[in-house]
Amino acid sequence: MDKTATIKSDLADRITSPGAAIAILVIFYAVGITGILLPLHQDFILLTPFNLLLSLGLVLWHHPHWSPQTVIFLACSYIVGFGAELFGIQTGLLFGDYAYGQVLGPKLGGTPLMIGVNWMLLAYASGVAVNHLAPRLHWFIKALIGSSLMVGLDLLIEPVAIEYGFWSWEGHTPPLQNYLGWFFVALPLLSLFALLQGHIRNKVAIALLLLQLLFFFILGIA
Repeated sequence: MDKTATIKSDLADRITSPGAAIAILVIFYAVGITGILLPLHQDFILLTPFNLLLSLGLVLWHHPHWSPQTVIFLACSYIVGFGAELFGIQTGLLFGDYAYGQVLGPKLGGTPLMIGVNWMLLAYASGVAVNHLAPRLHWFIKALIGSSLMVGLDLLIEPVAIEYGFWSWEGHTPPLQNYLGWFFVALPLLSLFALLQGHIRNKVAIALLLLQLLFFFILGIA
């Protein structure tokens, strides 16, 4: 009985390990690239919200230490990210003139509810990446690096997002204002992360960020 319990415990540990989560992410992103490029089905890309939720779930499952500060950061990331996008859509003052398509699912005020999840996921993963790369830097320098990382990722995202109907721009090309907007929305979020979660490491978050970079790079050059 004890041996059986030990085997079950070992199996559970392997299934819920960071390596297993990373393997699941690799499979889903590989399927995503294949499904979009072939395409397997004309509506395949509409699975994007599921992929975002799966990614967020796997990343946060392996968050090493849950605390009120973690919840505060995640809530602020969603609220600020969604709020900035809603303001941007309604006014054109923050990112420029753009409109969302149907890929990211249900909307409020023309803004997909899922976009807040995207901000939460990318802000968390970027903050963790800086913790891994430069753990001893001042919190504000960390925030600057993390925000720059998010803008760099957006440079890869934009051509793909436009091509596959995530959103569209007036004039078809995102303006410089978009990237400045991304930076200045990301900066307070990454500052909050560096202050509240400056010690956090998470291998699954690092893998997710690398997979996002690879995903949009491959789709961008295909």
